[in-house]
Amino acid sequence: MSWFTNLFSMATDIGIDLGTATSLVYVKGKGIVLREPSVVAIDTDTKRVLAIGEEARRMVGRTPANITAVRPLREGVIADYDMTEAMLRHFVAKVCGRRMFLRPRIMICVPSGVTTVEKRAVLEAASQAGARKTFVIEEPLAAAIGAGVDISKPNGSMVVDIGGGTTDIAVLSLGGIVISNSLRVAGDKFDDAIVRYVRREHDLLIGERSAEDVKIKVGSCFEEGRNEEMEVRGRDLVTGLPRTVKITSGQVRQAVEEPAAAIVDAVKNVLESTPPELAADIVDRGLILTGGGSLLEGLDRRIARETGVPAQLADDPLSCVALGTGKALESYETFQDHIVVLNKLA
Repeated sequence: MSWFTNLFSMATDIGIDLGTATSLVYVKGKGIVLREPSVVAIDTDTKRVLAIGEEARRMVGRTPANITAVRPLREGVIADYDMTEAMLRHFVAKVCGRRMFLRPRIMICVPSGVTTVEKRAVLEAASQAGARKTFVIEEPLAAAIGAGVDISKPNGSMVVDIGGGTTDIAVLSLGGIVISNSLRVAGDKFDDAIVRYVRREHDLLIGERSAEDVKIKVGSCFEEGRNEEMEVRGRDLVTGLPRTVKITSGQVRQAVEEPAAAIVDAVKNVLESTPPELAADIVDRGLILTGGGSLLEGLDRRIARETGVPAQLADDPLSCVALGTGKALESYETFQDHIVVLNKLA
């Protein structure tokens, strides 16, 4: 083996879950080494990037007029190419250091419903961020691999990956996706619904972070779910002054009813389109829920009740897509028919 070949064999293989809300980075042999919000803070006057990740997230809603904290991805796809490239470059440098002579192979997941143009944008952003070879894989496939589902056999498996921007639902068999649906309703829509509800019912304006706290601490979408309450602070829309109100789990159930119902209906639609033999397997084996949005209290029980199919959370729903992305890169030959590649090795 030549010195040149040896050098490339030392390069890092990286799997990236480039999420609308949070990005995770998986490194071969090390597991998940980075988990940061998908947020970039920029100076609007100079267009200079000031912060990325957790540091930028802390600036959301707290910045002066000339500083804007933005999410470069919306609903699972790139909304701002330059900011996405800067964010990827930052994450890659943080994981690999500045040793750009050892450029990594990078695999990134994308929602199952994205267009060819949107896939190409992700590939090129990763390439510009320093990858010597880039791949994309669809999120439900990565989620199933990361959840430990054996999709190589001729048995039907179903995964529902609820992220920040999209919900990806897929039936898998023989190492590939048989039928899928991507819905641009997920965790962010729950937050937006809570913001609107508090504004409508209490004349109080709260921020995205406050809405997310409410969702996590007292949120529920199942009638027999939790019954708790918490205080939330915001700006009174009548007086303009700060005010505190109490929000209950029952109120959150009302707030998130529309997006929760949309996700359940999408799961039903995929089940209705599933070939009978695979549908029978899914009824026996149940479906797996992954992604941060699946942690909304009672969502698994609601899906199970309304579809008649057992539903269970993956062991680590937040990490499944990142783990699966990295594992798919490590086992590229197994999944190569379902992976899009850019920049072939010389």
